[in-house]
Amino acid sequence: MLLVYVPKSTSRLRYTMRLMLGELLGLEYNITANIDEFNAYSGPKFTYGKTLEGNHLHFASFGLLFETGIGTPMIQVIESQGIKALFPVFERNSALPYDPFSAAFFMVTRYEEYMPYRKDQYGRFTAMESIAHKHGFLQKPVVNHWARQLGEALQKRYTDLVIKQNKYHFVPTYDIDQAWSYKGKGFVRTTGAFLKAALAWNFSDVAKRMRVITGTEPDPFDTYDYQLELQRRFHLRPIYFFLFARYGGYDKNISTTNTTFRQLIKRLADYADAGIHPSYASNTENDSLSLEIKELSKVLNKEISLSRQHFLKLHLPETYRNLASYDITTDHTMGFAALPGFRAGICTPYQFYDVDLETVIPVTVVPFAVMDGTLRDYMNLSPEAAIEVIHKLIAEVRSVDGLFVSLWHNDSLSETGRWIGWRHVYEDLVNNAAT
Repeated sequence: MLLVYVPKSTSRLRYTMRLMLGELLGLEYNITANIDEFNAYSGPKFTYGKTLEGNHLHFASFGLLFETGIGTPMIQVIESQGIKALFPVFERNSALPYDPFSAAFFMVTRYEEYMPYRKDQYGRFTAMESIAHKHGFLQKPVVNHWARQLGEALQKRYTDLVIKQNKYHFVPTYDIDQAWSYKGKGFVRTTGAFLKAALAWNFSDVAKRMRVITGTEPDPFDTYDYQLELQRRFHLRPIYFFLFARYGGYDKNISTTNTTFRQLIKRLADYADAGIHPSYASNTENDSLSLEIKELSKVLNKEISLSRQHFLKLHLPETYRNLASYDITTDHTMGFAALPGFRAGICTPYQFYDVDLETVIPVTVVPFAVMDGTLRDYMNLSPEAAIEVIHKLIAEVRSVDGLFVSLWHNDSLSETGRWIGWRHVYEDLVNNAAT
């Protein structure tokens, strides 16, 4: 048992110690603010916050875990063992030259997203605004590295201390924003699409649409057999997030009453886990999320506990409070649209902490590292350049034995339009990540 002395035990401190010592390092520990208890303890121990008399292992504190409310902490970045680190400390006897606990808390809570920031056109906090991007460590799971450095410092002092050996894992995920390109759109939408194509003199689209609707040609977005074949070949169990909502400006999936769409959902859920892809409208319409979850639950005949926000619209802490109120226990939104990498600096699932309320929200956050649209639409990469980026991200996650999560869409596997050449990218991703 590891004993940690702190001047006072706060909610933030207990949360961060559980993440770093318990979840990432697998250590049993206790926290005490009693100096006599600490001094009398003969097992492995360290002080955090301030130095005590004696030759104790000590980690100096920046102070963030002993505060309450949202402040404006001064951000300084240093390198420690080749890894960027936040909140340097200047006490000579500190085992690390930075505060790994304050740094981890700042990253995983997305503390900077509580402070004023410039929003993008969808009202989101963007990758370009992040401290990780500005200081060049967005593509590294720094929290996992900080935990390793913490563990090494502990083992250097207490050689018998056993650190948990984590295991690298890969989970592919799919967002189904539009199940089909032409099929299942209903009379009004289909007629409108025909007229729009005809007025634009795009008769090749008119002909293709007619062939798909009459069943003489497969729908280009119907890539589900291909996905299932990959899953069988590599023994994968992915997660599908279904946009199951009323039609809207940003919500253009198939009608929730469409029988074929419902059958598709059931079929995919036989080979994968399934979750809700809350509509764009659900961010402002309070009843929408509840209705969407209930309707998808009826289709699958099971409770819905997984989610990923449509357009990655993540507003902290409101989004997680809202999800928790509807019994969503696991969310996969933690990632940026504009750049790949680790939004929260971590590649391990963790529980979310509400900095406003100073409490843990019962939602497990599962970060993803890369999205198809990021590489193609935001970064405008070629397939070859995208593969190189993906390989580096997988290597980063493997280096800390973390969880690599990819986000793909059925249409980006279609080998049509802007996605020509990208099926190879995904096959390479799966082959590299799964083997």
